[in-house]
Amino acid sequence: MNIHIIGGGNLGVAIALGITSYTSNNTVSISRRNSQSIQFLEQKGIKVTTSNTQELGKADLIILTVKPYQIASVLVEILPFIANKIVASAVSGFAIETIQQITEDNCSIVRIMPNIAIQFGESATCIAFTEKDKSAAKPVIDLFQQLGTAPVIEEKLMDAATVLGACGTAYALRYIRASMQAGIEIGFDSQTALSIAAQTAKGAAKMLLEEKIHPEQLIDRVTTPQGCTIVGLNEMEHQGFSSSLIKGIKTSLQKIKE
Repeated sequence: MNIHIIGGGNLGVAIALGITSYTSNNTVSISRRNSQSIQFLEQKGIKVTTSNTQELGKADLIILTVKPYQIASVLVEILPFIANKIVASAVSGFAIETIQQITEDNCSIVRIMPNIAIQFGESATCIAFTEKDKSAAKPVIDLFQQLGTAPVIEEKLMDAATVLGACGTAYALRYIRASMQAGIEIGFDSQTALSIAAQTAKGAAKMLLEEKIHPEQLIDRVTTPQGCTIVGLNEMEHQGFSSSLIKGIKTSLQKIKE
């Protein structure tokens, strides 16, 4: 496909790099008003432009990664160029119905919620669409399945997907940072502690994805009676480890819905 990304921020750049690095037979362009900071993408074979409309004529898929306050004006700007094309919106809090109204229902709309790990082919990209755009959504699903996982969800869960899958990247990184800090306290230098903590988290996630079982089943494999793992887990729970994480996720969701 010819893919044009509107919005050259962190997410737009990550998507562009991921598609270029981990998929084949796709041509990517990206637009940003001030494009100086993303000119390096040209070295990756990604066309960079300051015009949101210049590449739309040949685009099969348009991906929107602009800020929520920008999307209405962007949709009005590109409206003359998107008839019968596929528009995938990664803009949080902006419903398909609203996009259809602004675009006068002249294109197929798919909502996506990737995270920045898509740059390395490891995003959890949630996808939602209406029944009438089911066939148009298929190439979008196929694309993002090459860049991690791409579960199809109901649109009403897209805000929750934003928190769990996109904000969740920061939550996971905060856990790794805390593990790294603990590693330094128990004797490792910072780089070694970070390497161990990050790889351990990666390995745990890999086991879950490969075996498709409940986390507790894997936890049972590394907890022995009266062992050091179980006492550590119990102390974390006494200090509110799980409850604080759950509360944080729910608080983030409340913020989105404000």
